[in-house]
Amino acid sequence: MMTALAQVTAVQPAQGGWQATLSCEQKTSCSSCASKSSCGIGLVSNAIGNKSLTWQLVTEQSIQVGDTVEIGLPERKLLSFAAATYLMPLLFLVIGAIAGQTWLQPFLGAGEGAVILLGIVGAAIGFIVARQFVRKREKETSSQVVLLRILGSQIPVV
Repeated sequence: MMTALAQVTAVQPAQGGWQATLSCEQKTSCSSCASKSSCGIGLVSNAIGNKSLTWQLVTEQSIQVGDTVEIGLPERKLLSFAAATYLMPLLFLVIGAIAGQTWLQPFLGAGEGAVILLGIVGAAIGFIVARQFVRKREKETSSQVVLLRILGSQIPVV
């Protein structure tokens, strides 16, 4: 089980305890890297910004809005999401390039441009398929979040 820290943003009474809404800001490690200004990944992460993630959790423990909690996430699901995100576009790129090589190039009498074009189209379709795959299964994963411990509330800094 993978762990993460999250902040409680809302708490409501629920059957068998409390229903809490948790939020956490997903950050890359680029913010602490010395070469972030000359690295391609650092430049992209600065342009995109941080992503905010939210989960719903039902617990018997009493928690307050503003508490920081440690949660457990199903590692197998997260790894399947990462595999789908990286491998599906690559697989569709290869399929598109093969289709361009065997079908479109002889049909049109075109050069490598047809292969490249269908490879790009295949990769784009792969991104869309991966996105749909992850979005459908994201809701299942959010129901499998487990509260591990309550770390406490934030201390206001003056």
